[in-house]
Order: sequence, then C-alpha cells, then structure tokens
Amino acid sequence: ILTSEVMDVRFLNKMHDTTTTLPTPSFMDNETRCGEPILSYGHVEKVLIGGVLTLLTFLTVCGNLLVVISVCFVKKLKQPSNYLIVSLAVADLSVAVVVMPFVSITDLIGGQWIFGRAFCNVFIAMDVMCCTASIMTLCVISIDRYLGITKPLTYPVRQSGKCMAKIVLFVWLLSASITLPPLFGWAQNVNDDNVCLISQDLGYTIYSTTVAFYIPMSVMLIMYYRIYRVAKVSAAKHTIAGFPKAEDEESMNCVTAVLKLQREVEVCVSFSRLLKNDRKNISIFKREQKAAATLGIVVGAFAVCWLPFFLLSTARPFICGVQCSCVPLWVERTLLWLGYANSLINPFIYAFFNRNLRTTYHNLIRCRYRNINRKLSAASMHEALKLAERPDLAERPFQSLQLSQIAMTSIK
Repeated sequence: ILTSEVMDVRFLNKMHDTTTTLPTPSFMDNETRCGEPILSYGHVEKVLIGGVLTLLTFLTVCGNLLVVISVCFVKKLKQPSNYLIVSLAVADLSVAVVVMPFVSITDLIGGQWIFGRAFCNVFIAMDVMCCTASIMTLCVISIDRYLGITKPLTYPVRQSGKCMAKIVLFVWLLSASITLPPLFGWAQNVNDDNVCLISQDLGYTIYSTTVAFYIPMSVMLIMYYRIYRVAKVSAAKHTIAGFPKAEDEESMNCVTAVLKLQREVEVCVSFSRLLKNDRKNISIFKREQKAAATLGIVVGAFAVCWLPFFLLSTARPFICGVQCSCVPLWVERTLLWLGYANSLINPFIYAFFNRNLRTTYHNLIRCRYRNINRKLSAASMHEALKLAERPDLAERPFQSLQLSQIAMTSIK
C-alpha cells in the first residue's frame, strides 16, 4: 500500500511539473498553426531596425505631404492631370500614417500582434485599401499619359476636373471593394492573440492579387510599351535640316549655280512650312520623350518593389494551406517593407521629371512661400532661354526663333 501511495505521489508530481512547463495556449497556437515562433531581437538590433523603419516612415510622410501641399496651394499646378498625382500621394501618405507605424511596432517586438483581434480586421482593411489605391492610381496615370501623348488635341479638352474626380473616386471604391469580403464573411482573416494575417482563402487570394496587382501591372506594361513605340517613331521623324553649306565659288559653273539656287528655294519653302508647326512639334516631341522616360522608371520601380511580395502572397496558400503561413517571418516582413518603399519612391520620381514640382519642393523646404507662381514662370522662361542659346541650335535658325517665342510667352 505504501509503495502504491508513493507511486501515486510521484505520478502527481510528474504531472504537475509537466503542466507547469507547458507553453501558454496562445503561444502553442501560434507555433502549431503558423509554424513561426515569435522572433527575438537584441537591444542593438531593435535600435537599428527601429531607426530604419522610422526613417522610412518619416521620409514617406514628408515626400507625399509635399506633393499634396504643392498641388493644392500652387496655382500653376492646379491642373486636372495633377489630380491623379494628388490621389497617389494621398494613398501613399495613408500607408505611411495608418499602416507603417503598426507594422513597425509589430516587427520591433518580433512579429507578435498586440493590438487585439477587433483592430486586426480594421488594420488589414486599411492596409489593403491604401496599397491597392496607390497601385491602381499608378495604373490610371499610365493610361492618362498614353492618351495625352496619342491624342494631344482631343484628350486635354475632355480632361476636365469633374472627369478626373470621378476617376479618382472609382479607383478608391474599387480598392475598397477588395477589403470587403473578409469583413462580411467570404474569407476570414487569420486572427488570434499573436497573429494578424490577411485571409489565405484560395479564391480570395486569387481575386485580390489579380485585381490589386496583376491587372494593373499588365496595363502599365502595355501603356509603357505603346508610349515607347510612339516616342521612338517620333524621334525618327523629328529631324530638321539646316541651311545648305556654302560651296567653293571657283568650282561652280552656271548650271551648278542654277541648281544650287533652286535647291535653296526648295529648302526655304520647306522651312516656311515648318515654321508654323515647328514649335508644336518640338513640344510634342519633348513631351513624348519625357513621358516615356518617366513611365519607364515608374513601372520599373513599381515592379521591383511589389512583384516579389505579390508572387509570395499568391503562392503562399497553395504551399502552406489556408490556416496560416509557413514562410519565415523575416522573409515576409522584408518583402512587405520593400513594397511599402514604393510609397516613398513615387513622389521623388515625379519631382525628378517635373520642373515645376522640383521648384515648388525647393521653395517649400526653404520656407519661401511667397511668389511661388511667379518663380515657376521665371524658371520656365530661363529654361526656354537656355535652350535657345544652345550651340547645336545655331544651324537651326527657325527652331531658335521658336524657342525665343516660347521664352517671350513665359515672360508674359
């Protein structure tokens, strides 16, 4: 009897020790369902990661805020085509203000979600809507640039403020529609005490990634290819011949002189015809070249930033199942922040190719708010005068004349 009692006591003690050494239920759930334990960072690692993420968030806020202020308060930039730029800046600014801070805190504590189950659904909805709005606005901008290049006479007339406002509203409503299914029961988000992840339902994953990324990416590539072809054809056609060079008078006879005179008359006639359209051709040609370069860099930056993340998001439910993710947490976070970096790059890309935005940025950063519109006009005049004084235009008198006229228009 004593032996059996001792065995019972040892058994109970063993069960008590086993119970006390088991992990908490939430951690077990995180480890078994997601297959990824909470990451642990040292003090130095937390400082470095926190500094990089804070700097990225701060620069994203400042860059996009400059775009919004520039277009909204500078008269020369209040054009219907810039409404899309403002929509893109608002979407990127929303990503920086509403999404990035919570992702930064979650990453600093190793990937554990600490903001509760109720806020998880709201956070995922805001994340998906803002990022999708940014991507789809880039898509619409590429279409807008293509129509502006291929239909320079008719499209600007149709490009009214109301039309652009409707397009912006449609983009945001379509972006919001992607966030609705998890909120109304079609596909539930993965949401427990430690994990906050968008739904891994196969149908919803295909729908969301196709609408939010693959379709806009395909449209942007098609638009860029067409603009590139238009610019290439225009570059081949845009050649202006100079005046005939003087020949040695001793080697000329009467027949040669007559032929030379006839050739000069033909050249003068052709120049008189070009005189009316030369200014317009130069403007169209420069606009085509700039649009092709801008859109090429925008598409390239967009693909580098978002393509790895969406490829992973599409393949994840097929590889890991619909319960949770089996991808290492550091891989997911790295690709996610690479996508967020696109919101930082966008305002600087457009400022690099837009002289008016660059000038406005420069004045706003230096707190020179007065007479910005007058400074923009002066910058346009200075650019036109610089082009008119270029040495390679010396043999193109009619082109120099047209550039001088552009300068005078800027002065007015």
